[in-house]
Amino acid sequence: NRINAGDVMLAAESEVIELVVQQDPLPDYPGHALPSEYWSRPIDPQLREWFSISGNWVARPDNSLAYYNMDAPETAHVLWANELTTGGLMGGALGDNVPVGAESGDAYEGKFPGSVVLNGILYYQRTDSRGERAPAIIAVNMHTGEEWLYKNNTVLSFGQILYFNSYNYDGTFSYIWSTSGSTWTAYDPFTGNQQMQFINVPSGYRTYGPSGEILIYQIDYAHGWMALWNSTDCGLQLQDKAAPGYGSWGNSAHGQVLDASVSRAYSWNVTIPAGLQAQASFGTPTIKVHNDERLVAIWYNQSIVRTWALPLDTIESTNSVENTQSISTIFDKTWNAPDEWETGANTIHYTGASNELEGGVIAVWDKELQQHYGFSQENGNYLWTTHSEFYSDAYGWGNAEHTWYFAYGKLFSVGIGGIVYAYDLATGETVWEYTMSDPYNEPVTGQNWWGWITLIADEKIYVGTVEHSAEQPLPRGAPQICINASDGTEIWRVNGMFRDTRWGGNGVIGDSIIATMDTYDQRVDGIGKGPSQTTVVQPTSSIADGSQMIIQGSVTDISPGLSDYAITARFPNGVPAVSDESMSNWMLYVWKQFEFPTSATGVPVTVAVIDANGNYRTIGTTTSDATGHYSLAWTPDISGTYQVYVTFEGTAAYYGSSASTTFVAEEAHATMPPAETPPEGVADQYFLPAIVGLIILVIVGFAATILLLRRP
Repeated sequence: NRINAGDVMLAAESEVIELVVQQDPLPDYPGHALPSEYWSRPIDPQLREWFSISGNWVARPDNSLAYYNMDAPETAHVLWANELTTGGLMGGALGDNVPVGAESGDAYEGKFPGSVVLNGILYYQRTDSRGERAPAIIAVNMHTGEEWLYKNNTVLSFGQILYFNSYNYDGTFSYIWSTSGSTWTAYDPFTGNQQMQFINVPSGYRTYGPSGEILIYQIDYAHGWMALWNSTDCGLQLQDKAAPGYGSWGNSAHGQVLDASVSRAYSWNVTIPAGLQAQASFGTPTIKVHNDERLVAIWYNQSIVRTWALPLDTIESTNSVENTQSISTIFDKTWNAPDEWETGANTIHYTGASNELEGGVIAVWDKELQQHYGFSQENGNYLWTTHSEFYSDAYGWGNAEHTWYFAYGKLFSVGIGGIVYAYDLATGETVWEYTMSDPYNEPVTGQNWWGWITLIADEKIYVGTVEHSAEQPLPRGAPQICINASDGTEIWRVNGMFRDTRWGGNGVIGDSIIATMDTYDQRVDGIGKGPSQTTVVQPTSSIADGSQMIIQGSVTDISPGLSDYAITARFPNGVPAVSDESMSNWMLYVWKQFEFPTSATGVPVTVAVIDANGNYRTIGTTTSDATGHYSLAWTPDISGTYQVYVTFEGTAAYYGSSASTTFVAEEAHATMPPAETPPEGVADQYFLPAIVGLIILVIVGFAATILLLRRP
């Protein structure tokens, strides 16, 4: 409470508190294991360890590197497939008897752009981002495939998860943003209700801060200043920082239309050295921001490459657009380009920059030489030049026809040549190569597929294929490949299942599930680990001890999308679970109606019992077949009641499942001992007279019966 001038405060003494000092620390909360069975949202926040598998995708991240998806798909297993729009083969033939499919959005009318995953929900634009007159945002539960109309007449721009941490309030706020020019509107991802709107939002380099705040760096090279716009400061502009209300976010920002140009919306404005340069690469400045530590930039032409960096950690926050500070460059260096750049009139493009600063690289690409040139983000020095890539990688305009991403201490590069290169970040040496070859020469670019990195997660590189302007009929067998980022080995590959889009949006990942559009059939597929179901048929209720019995049942895939009638009509007994090695061709069979893969194999199951003596023991293992059926022959060795447990431990494609039943092994019934053989003399003495007597008795009985029947 308020203390008035002149008030006298009396002395106070606290209660006496006893403290116990001991050698052994108090126990920590034991924590929880990562899920071993199919899981869904919401995740109870007490399951803190699950943060590592439940990442979000608010926008395509730097280098397409998605964090916190540590169970990214290791097979092509499909959880669900939802129609995006009319797609697939149209039927019949057109022109010169050409079987054609629906338009896919390539070129220039791309579908599925800028998709977002928040809290296990995928949000995507209903159709293309250019020609749609009544856009809508569709929401899909990533775990179940359930789909609904989230927001009509609304364009999806990006998402946000803001961690607001103050003395009054602590927790996250999540938003779906729709932008139109300098007007930004935020919607609640759960209800679709408008939460707030910013007007007069400045332009510049947009990124996210460490708490998920939206940051815009404005740099005026001509006049020598740089300012930082902060969405959180903008949302709190009506609050006095010294007042108690500043400790709350929702009460400050929600329901408001806020002017983003006011001074309060800026964290700072500083003077920078005059004459610095950077350039735009497809609308994005060639700069890299490392949180609050450093801004690194690169500028280039056919003669020189200039690298420079500015400190961010020395700038004091003023919550004002007033220019009150000056900063100097950490380094500003110029590297003279090799002669072949200038004499060959070569075209230079921006490769990108690694996410890490220590040992980090910022690089450019020489199109004609098909080489990357790396420079240090720590000191700006030239580091290395990669070898020349496949000749057809010279095609195209920079990263419009290539994908170049830094992750895990490497630069990954692929283009029309169809060879994925992994270069060491320290030396530029090639660590490994993966060739996206096609034995049928379907791709128009040659014997290799045009490569496109979809995303990077969990030490895996997911690579698909695109085409600038695909002719009908589309080339068959377009691959989707999962590559080990460390050594370039193939984890899985499926041909013809998921064909990427060049002009629309490529795959995204959240909750360790990939959602990707397939330009073959215009569906959105959810790829990830799915649930399974194991059954066991109860054996005959009781069998004789020592008799062989058959323990049998099935293991099936019960992923959510398989409940659709189009699937259940083909698989009335359920879709069999198959081995990881069989998964790619099996998914083509299940979801795309390709031929039955005769080489498909099932999954391993373990059979155990608790016998009548209470002993638990494994009695055998077996493998299901392509129908999902398994069986195991076994002979009970003691009598009594048995409990049978059949367990499928799970694979990279499925979570495990189990089933149980009971039966009784009865002790064999005692049998009569065989009759003794009488002595030979006794048999001769009694056997013949006995037979003769029996015959006489039968004749007498028959005659008596006749006489009775003839009596009147």
